[in-house]
Amino acid sequence: MLNVGKIEEGFVLDHIRAGMSLSIYHHLQLDKLDCTVAIIKNARSNKMGRKDILKVECDIDKLDLDVLAFIDHNITVNVIKNCEIVEKKELVLPKEVKNVIRCRNPRCITSIEQGLPHIFVLSDEKKEIYRCKYCEEKVDRKKL
Repeated sequence: MLNVGKIEEGFVLDHIRAGMSLSIYHHLQLDKLDCTVAIIKNARSNKMGRKDILKVECDIDKLDLDVLAFIDHNITVNVIKNCEIVEKKELVLPKEVKNVIRCRNPRCITSIEQGLPHIFVLSDEKKEIYRCKYCEEKVDRKKL
């Protein structure tokens, strides 16, 4: 059996779809932080069958909840202080995401201007559809 120790202060991302933990690790830029990170892949789960878990020992303020919610708003965010869960944060789809996905429209200004951020705005919350802020190119979050 795998044993990963408790963390003093930080957060635990639970109920991540199996195989998505490395993608989340990179999108949250955890590789750029000087903190301890434990990635648990394909853990058994009664609720999901298989799941990934990320344990991060650093300040919760370093976590971009909008990026995390865009990737999967069903992830559970447990805030840890003094080795205990003190808060569970609920994720909601963000109204706007920046530099998480790239516009695929070759005529979009973001394809020409390299320094321009890729900004997408939530246009249909029920269908989870985002549109490019510049060219209105549609992206279905469920199909990513």
